[in-house]
Formats: sequence, C-alpha cells, structure tokens
Amino acid sequence: MSGGLLAGYPAPTPDEAVTPDGRLSPDYAVLEPALAELGTAGLGAAARSLTELRGARGVALGSWTDGRHERHPVPLDPLPRLLPAAQWRLLAAGVEQRHRALLAFLADAYRAAGRRRGDVDRAPEIVRAGALPEWAVVHNPARDPGAISQAWPGQPRAGLAAADLVRTADGGWAVTADQLRAPTGLGFALEDRLALRAALPGLFAGSAPADPGAALALLRRALDEAAPPACTGPPEVAVLSAAETDASSYEHAVLAEALGVPLVRAADLWPRADGGLEIVVDGRRRPVDVLYRRFDDGGLGAYRTSLGQALDVQLTEAVRAGRLGLVNVPGNGVADDAATFAWVPAMIGFYLGEQPLLASPRTWVLADPAALAEVRGRLEQLVVEEVAGYGGQGAVDGRTCGAAALERLAAAVDAAPHRFVAREPVEETTLPALVGGALHPRTARLRVFSVAIGGGTRALPAPWTQVDLGGPVPGGKDTWLLP
Repeated sequence: MSGGLLAGYPAPTPDEAVTPDGRLSPDYAVLEPALAELGTAGLGAAARSLTELRGARGVALGSWTDGRHERHPVPLDPLPRLLPAAQWRLLAAGVEQRHRALLAFLADAYRAAGRRRGDVDRAPEIVRAGALPEWAVVHNPARDPGAISQAWPGQPRAGLAAADLVRTADGGWAVTADQLRAPTGLGFALEDRLALRAALPGLFAGSAPADPGAALALLRRALDEAAPPACTGPPEVAVLSAAETDASSYEHAVLAEALGVPLVRAADLWPRADGGLEIVVDGRRRPVDVLYRRFDDGGLGAYRTSLGQALDVQLTEAVRAGRLGLVNVPGNGVADDAATFAWVPAMIGFYLGEQPLLASPRTWVLADPAALAEVRGRLEQLVVEEVAGYGGQGAVDGRTCGAAALERLAAAVDAAPHRFVAREPVEETTLPALVGGALHPRTARLRVFSVAIGGGTRALPAPWTQVDLGGPVPGGKDTWLLP
C-alpha cells in the first residue's frame, strides 16, 4: 500500500509500521486490505466515531491544575499497534523476570526491621552482599518503615506490576520505568479494544488478536491469592478508590465492573469485631478480605473511614489482625523510583542468578560521587530526572536545552546531586498516528502488566500503548498480540 493512505507519510527510519519507501512493514501487512478500503476519509470517519463512542462512555483521565480537578477525554487512534508472537514472548518473559526480582527486593528491603535484635548487621541481604550500597535502600526517601506491617507474612508486596517500554531504533526493546504502586492502564487497554471493534469491525477481518479480556482471570487470581491465611473460603474482593478525585477514577470503575467486584471508597469501610473490615454495598455491609488499592501511598492518611479513622490506620490494623490483604501493599516506591531503576539489572543477577532479558538505558545515580564525576560536563548529552521523594516531576533532556538552561541544570545538580539521576537517551522508533486528519510519525510507550500468582509472575495479555495525539493527556492505540 504505497499510495493512498500512506501517500506523503514522512516515514522516518526506523518506523514500526511503515518502511522507508512508504509501504506497510511485514508485521503490519495483515491490515493492508482493510486500510486500503478505508483510505484517509474512512480512517478520519472512524476517528470521529471513536471520539463519540468514548465520550458516551466517559473514558477520561483527570489532572489537578491550580487546585482544580479537571477531566480530559482520552483519545484513541484508529490505527492499532501490532506485536507479533515472538516479540510478545520476549516482552512477557522480560517483564516477568523484572517483577520477580523486584518482589524479592521488596521482601528484602522490608525484612530488615524483622531481624533478631542480636543481629550485628540488620541491613537487607543485597546490601550485606555488597550488590547495592546501604544508602540506596535504607535511606531511600521512598522507603516507608511503617509499611512493613501492611503485608501479611510472605505476601508478595506488588501483586500487580507494570513496566514501561519503548521500541528502539535497532529493533529491540528497552525498559524505561517500573510501576509497582498502583499501575494505571489495564482498564484503558480493555476499553481500547471495545471501542475499536465497535468503530472498525472490518479491521479485524483478516486477523484474530488475543482478547485483552483474558487478563481479567489472571488479575482476579492474583487478588484472590492476596487474601490473608485466615480467609478459608472464596475471598471477598473490592476495588478501593478515591472516586472522582483520582486521575484514573474512570478506570477503577471499569475494572471493578469487569472483575465483578464492588467499587468502594474510604467512607464505605467499617471495622469488624474480629479486627477485619466490612464494606457497604447497596446499603448493606459485608466482610471484605482483599482490597485492590487504587490510592497513591500519600493519600492513604488523608481520607477517613466511616468512623472518622484515618484510612491508613484502619487498613494497617486489619492487616495486623490477619484479616485483610492489600494489593498493592504501600511502600513500593522504594523499588520503582528513578534511582532504584539503575540497580534492577543487579537485582536480577543477585536474586535470580540470571542476566536481564530486556535492556534498560544506562543510568547514573548522582548521589554516588563516582557517578557524578562521570556525567559532570556532559549533561547536554543526557536525560536528567529527579528522584522520587524530592519533588521531581518529569525529566529534562539535556540535548534540547539551551546554554542558560544547561547552566541552571548543572547548578541544581551540583547543589544537591542526591536528588538526581542521569540516563543515556534512547533512540526510539515511531508509529503512524492520525493527527489533524493525516498520518504523522509519533513515538509511543508500551506498558506491560504482570501479576504475582502461584509463587511466580505472569504477564497479562493486555498491554497498553500510549501515544501523543496532541491533547492534554496521552492518547491510546489498541495493542494487538498476534498469534
């Protein structure tokens, strides 16, 4: 399909879907008949239909600006992203590996306070072995000693995890971030498939991508396994949300409905005589064994339960009583902040005895004097990011900074190097996206989710692609896992 829809497409090298001579790549050839029939006009009509469908369902993300909460529609590009089976197997195995290593690290990082009082060295095992410096774990600002008692003994602290990846110019993949607190996006991945099937059923005529709904059974199994040992029957599960004040409140409702479990707020929680909790559903109270927590850690103390008790206190007491499991357990920021990211390859080697299956950009933690000395003077070549816990939001790409901005960045790094990490930039591929009625190359992020089940980890067959479609929030692409 060298003409029509792709005519004039500025196919950069490399692009995942379009070759330099303006044709669909072999991985995307299955779409050629449907796209040739649609043409630019048909694709534009589909985009408008998608906007109407998603608007009617209220698909949105929230944001806070100057103390005001605003909701923004999440657009969906009509061109899906296709992942051949071999690529998905690599991604799934790599994400599962990272999840296993990070679970081991979390158990290690929060085990130190539980050592015997007579132990001379109460540091985590990875610190005792010299694989990580003590300050990287014990003094990490995201480590919360109070979170030790918010998991029942032996519970995986990240029942649901995610890894953000980009396709690199050499055709490989690189991990750019781990998400172990309250990963967002699974519900949006489910919604993307529903909307695209409704708006463009003919697009699916030549292919049978995996159903992202299959992820729900795996997620539900992970939630059931998070029930405390005192739970002897089928676990009662609920999704705990901050409702409309949360940026992803729409997704919370989608997941609760898809899982067939109640959606509750802090005010719906009541204490039980045995130390557990009850939830109010349709005006009636019933026990709950597992809460799929969609609160940020920082918000747990800001909300009150039905009797006016702080939410974090109520949850901790129920866990300590052996009557509640939380997914995810608070305190996981110690394992997914920008600084810890640098040591995940070392964790994979230390805890699993394996080599990383997925690459990640080289990262320098500037709290280390040797790392600081290595990058000082070359910030114009690197991406600099603030470590969680120090107020950092986003990253600064030194390659796009002018002389004055670079000078300010260098001064900030020199004044407080412990606040920053620096990374080698990743050269990313692009994908065609419909913007302004025409196809344009856009970079994209892929978020792959995984769950802790059966003593291991499993990637969920519902990855979520985010792409810039020109709005206030990222748009999506339905992501197809091909057989």
